[in-house]
Amino acid sequence: MHPQFIIFMLTLKTIIENKETVISLLAKKHFDAQEYIETVIDSDVARRNAQMALDANLAEINTISKAIGSLMKEGKKDEAEQAKLKVTELKEASKTLEIIKEEAEQKIRDILVLIPNLPHASVPEGKGAEDNVIEKTGGVIPELPENALPHWYLAKKYNLIDFELGVKITGAGFPVYIGYGARLQRALIDFFLDNAREAGYLEIQPPYVINADSGYGTGQLPDKEGQMYHCTIDDLYLIPTAEVPVTNIYRDVIFDKSAFPVKNAAYSACFRREAGSYGKDVRGLNRLHQFDKVEIVRIDTPEHSYESLQEMVDYVQTLVEKLELPWRILRLCGGDMSFTSALTFDFEVFSAAQKRWLEVSSVSNFESYQANRLKCRYRDENKKIQLCNTLNGSALALPRIVAALLENNQTPDGIRIPKALVPYTRFEIIR
Repeated sequence: MHPQFIIFMLTLKTIIENKETVISLLAKKHFDAQEYIETVIDSDVARRNAQMALDANLAEINTISKAIGSLMKEGKKDEAEQAKLKVTELKEASKTLEIIKEEAEQKIRDILVLIPNLPHASVPEGKGAEDNVIEKTGGVIPELPENALPHWYLAKKYNLIDFELGVKITGAGFPVYIGYGARLQRALIDFFLDNAREAGYLEIQPPYVINADSGYGTGQLPDKEGQMYHCTIDDLYLIPTAEVPVTNIYRDVIFDKSAFPVKNAAYSACFRREAGSYGKDVRGLNRLHQFDKVEIVRIDTPEHSYESLQEMVDYVQTLVEKLELPWRILRLCGGDMSFTSALTFDFEVFSAAQKRWLEVSSVSNFESYQANRLKCRYRDENKKIQLCNTLNGSALALPRIVAALLENNQTPDGIRIPKALVPYTRFEIIR
């Protein structure tokens, strides 16, 4: 049996035993699963039938092969030759059955990777961002003067970020950070990593490129290959987030239950093609092709993973509070969730000059979906092998944090730095 087929056996079992429930839940994500599910089930029937016929052929071949020896001893050469012919026929038939079985297995594999994760029961109905549910808000929205500048003008005024120079060197969406702007980037990265370490996360420095197996393991492939930069000669992909390489550390790993929760944090540059993105909402730092982010990743047991999710949400809240930014937490509706997530909470901060909320973090529980693809498992108290749950969250993504910090803290004297960040920037104001 192909190794990849083993990975998806539990998903297949879930589909077969809960067909209507699976179809209904995926409808909440606005994914029409009917044809996919029917094809998977039909292919599994074909696979099982072929396997049963193969097993029957093998049993018959064994029986006839034993008889051939007896026939030869008894001098019944003609009967022995006939038996040999029958064995040959069965072996040829088995080759055909093996092809049928392998084709059915391949079809199942091909379809299963196209089916999204099932949404958690608490995911609200909805088609898009407008249907997300506001869970919690905090902070004070600053009152700026009428002549307050959006961050792209502030960046130019104080020589912090050069967007045009990035276009010259690379293209749109690849800004160049300068002076205080570069120092602010470095300070935020250190601030986020230090906070993560104090919260019990082990720091990881991952590669910035991944192979296809890693992309499939966390669900970026085959769903999002058009959004990733592909190094075609080497068949490698630039990472869209540190979630991918860090979670793949645990591909093909079997944990002892005492190891949980596994908590990692990683800084990385992130690369996203953002195909199809255009318009006013992508100006300045609002949407980039390359940006910096600190990611937190957790591996846990199914019974504890939602407690872990809440801990992660609470932790990200402390970060935006320390940065003195007005914030809100959204529970994403089915139509606005990612392919791999079972439940996602987004954090947004208010950008006072733009007068809009900017997403700065997504915190998600993938339940066993990624673990199933990764073969990330653990031994329970009965030494039985079980699938882990994987979780991750931005803690935090820098561009929109920087945008909000610049806009919300602009004063006639310069741009004020939040108190918690001053030990990292080593300056209190950008003049």
